[in-house]
Amino acid sequence: MQPVTTSLLSVVVPLYNEQDNAALLTQKIHESLVGYNYQIIYIDDFSTDNTKKVVKGLKDEKVHLIELKKNYGQSLALAAGFDYAEGEYIITMDGDLQNDPSDIPQMLTYAVSGEYDVVTGIRQKRKDSLVKKIPSKIANFLVRRVTKLDIKDNGCALKVFTKDIAKDLNLYGEMHRFITLLAFLEGGQIKQVPVKHHARHAGVSKYGLERVFKVVADMMLLLFIRKYFQRPIHLFGISGSLMILVGIFINIYLMIVKFGFGEDIGTRPLLTVGMMFIFAGIQLFTIGIVMELLIRTYYESQNKRPYRIKKVSVGGEVK
Repeated sequence: MQPVTTSLLSVVVPLYNEQDNAALLTQKIHESLVGYNYQIIYIDDFSTDNTKKVVKGLKDEKVHLIELKKNYGQSLALAAGFDYAEGEYIITMDGDLQNDPSDIPQMLTYAVSGEYDVVTGIRQKRKDSLVKKIPSKIANFLVRRVTKLDIKDNGCALKVFTKDIAKDLNLYGEMHRFITLLAFLEGGQIKQVPVKHHARHAGVSKYGLERVFKVVADMMLLLFIRKYFQRPIHLFGISGSLMILVGIFINIYLMIVKFGFGEDIGTRPLLTVGMMFIFAGIQLFTIGIVMELLIRTYYESQNKRPYRIKKVSVGGEVK
């Protein structure tokens, strides 16, 4: 099959304790990208086994190894790979051989068409345990409902990015799980394609049920970024104003009870509730103002703009 592009490809693969998979994965990438111009970038996330030794022992000129000083997690490992990558198209995948490099050429056809900035896989006949499948399905459902972005498989690591979109992604925490959503927030056009999925070749999975809580926390942050990052006062200010109004109404009612009917209100829990609503509302409103100032500082101090231009046309021609 003829290569669909002559541009340089960067295959970015985070590795953590994958000594038994690294050599075979490298071989499979070579077999899948015959005729392509590419580099393989392995990021060793402070492995405690012989992963680094195995990769260095390959003595392969196409293989680049980035060694991190400590275990930062997959998100920052990917970020390091993105910063180092030189290719016009950046491909990500896991190092456990569950992703199949033979799917890359098919995915590249969509990326080089110019219509899409990200091509992401949908794992077919997924070869994982229920411990991994069930939390993944729940997370995918929540992301679709909360963000209104219909991504069927956020957990698939096999993706193809254009260089421009990949370099603009800010990854931290567990954000690699929402990398497609992050690209979408940057204005990227997304294409989903079915890809193969295999059982882990060797080693053990690095993920457990505890990741669900991290994913939920990061998803809440993404929701805030998507809806209110440029206008936090709309979230905190409106919530604060509503709480203040509730507190005022409660206290007006108590004043009527006190002065209209002569009843004692000093021992009523409702008085405390009303005051708490007012104080909490003032705090939320104040937080909104402070965050609004921080956002302005964020953009102005770094000369950033809250928008991104895809194309500029003059007289019907792209400038």
